[in-house]
Amino acid sequence: MKIQEIAKLADVSTATVSRVFSHHPNVKKEVADHVLAVARQYNYRPRLSGKQRNIVIISPYKQIYPAAEFVEMVSGELIQELSDRRYRIEIIPHDNLDRLNGISFCGAIGIGINPPEKWDEWYGVPLVIVDKIPEKKVPGVGFVHSDEIQGMELAVSHLAKSGCRKIGALIHGTLDSGNVMIRQKGLLNSLKKHCSSVSASQIRICTPETFFEEMGKLLQMGIDGVFCGGGGNFGGIAAYCLSLYGKKIPDEIRLISSERHRISRYCIPAQTTITQDYQKLASETIALLEQMIHGDKVPLEIVLPYSLIARDST
Repeated sequence: MKIQEIAKLADVSTATVSRVFSHHPNVKKEVADHVLAVARQYNYRPRLSGKQRNIVIISPYKQIYPAAEFVEMVSGELIQELSDRRYRIEIIPHDNLDRLNGISFCGAIGIGINPPEKWDEWYGVPLVIVDKIPEKKVPGVGFVHSDEIQGMELAVSHLAKSGCRKIGALIHGTLDSGNVMIRQKGLLNSLKKHCSSVSASQIRICTPETFFEEMGKLLQMGIDGVFCGGGGNFGGIAAYCLSLYGKKIPDEIRLISSERHRISRYCIPAQTTITQDYQKLASETIALLEQMIHGDKVPLEIVLPYSLIARDST
């Protein structure tokens, strides 16, 4: 289908359709909306200019992805890397994708989101999602994420090597958010591998509001090591919570948390953490996006390892 056919179907001039697709400021919103609706109805996608340098970053909204610190850290790396490569950047929230209709862009990066339905059909540009494990292949969508199973094994094995015999875990989030279910599975497998007696109740999924109660349940089970992972400052909250329960770190209980650059090393004692490589996540995401923009045939899932930062809490 050609642009002239879209113009005829929309009952406007070819010049008007061209202005709509190039997001000309002098086109009335109702006219642009009408033309775009017609184009979608007939699955028409305008050709992108090879000089197009606009990238959209789609950020998650708090209700589905509460890990604000992760979003800040990976967004900072993405923005720096995109700026270094001379891209222009537009940031929009996941719950306001209608704004994409008024933006000219050659690719998009989503943080921790589920792929929007019919992304490739509606927008015709590649999307790479960072920090989300794909449930299935999605046309036009790639994924870059850390190895959650390996990360959970890293934390549990370090606690076991530190002398812990009964290990518990608190995961930030809900079963339908982020990668919580994958982490839960990885932790349970690792506990079975390294501990003699294990029950599923040693892994608690919670929010900051329920954290103290869930930590209390773990302590009643007699744990001597705990991993507090996922979003939020769970490491700092855990240290405070354990002090209120009268537990000394690491003498009475050993603690591993997810790395928080501005917090973890400054806790007393400094916290052992597992961490994603945020710079690598950003660079691999942008490299994959560029390859997809150029039409290269590449693997659409990239998995990166966690690393452990050993400090005084273990």
